[in-house]
Amino acid sequence: MRLIPELARSISGSERHTYMTYTIRNAQSGDVPAFAQVEINAGELFKTIGLDDLAGDFSDPDFVTSFVQTGGAFVAAHADGTVAGFALAFELDNAVHLQEMSVDPAHGRRGLGGQLLEAVASWARQRDVTRLTLSTFEDVLWNAPFYAKHGYKIMSPEQWTPGLHILREHEEHIGLPIDRRCFMEKQLT
Repeated sequence: MRLIPELARSISGSERHTYMTYTIRNAQSGDVPAFAQVEINAGELFKTIGLDDLAGDFSDPDFVTSFVQTGGAFVAAHADGTVAGFALAFELDNAVHLQEMSVDPAHGRRGLGGQLLEAVASWARQRDVTRLTLSTFEDVLWNAPFYAKHGYKIMSPEQWTPGLHILREHEEHIGLPIDRRCFMEKQLT
C-alpha cells in the first residue's frame, strides 16, 4: 500500500500527518493504556531472535505519561482509533533522544516507523535541536539497520555524552545485552 500524505492542523495547532488509514499525531493521555499492548505485540518479534526476555515487557504508564506531558510522545493511530505504534523522545545533552519506538507488527511494513521518526525530528526542529540520538540493537534487522536507512549513524564510545553514558549504565542495570547495543545519531538540516 502506498502512503499518501495529507497535511492537517489539529485544534491545538500541532502538525498532524494522515496516511490513508493512519494519522501520526502527538499522543494524548487517553492513548497511554494502548501503549502496553503495542509493546507486548512488538516484543514478540524478539522471541524470533533469541531475546525472549524482552518479550512481554511494557513501560510503566506513569513513565509514558511523562512523555505525553512534555510533548515528546507521538502515535500512529489507525482510522478506527487503534494505536498502531508510538515513539517517546526527550531532550538530552543538546539532542532529542528517542527513548523508544514500537509499531504493532499487525500494522507493520506500512512506513509507520519512518513517519514516527519524522514526527520526532519535527519536534526537535521546533525546539531548535539539530541532533537526534537513540540506543538500539546493532545486529537486529528492525533496529540499527532500520535507523541507518533513515540517516542515523553509529556513534563510537568517544562520541558519547554524559547522558548517553548514564543511559548505557541503566541498560546494563536492567539486563540488556550491552555487547549487542549501540548508540546512533542523526544530524538534522
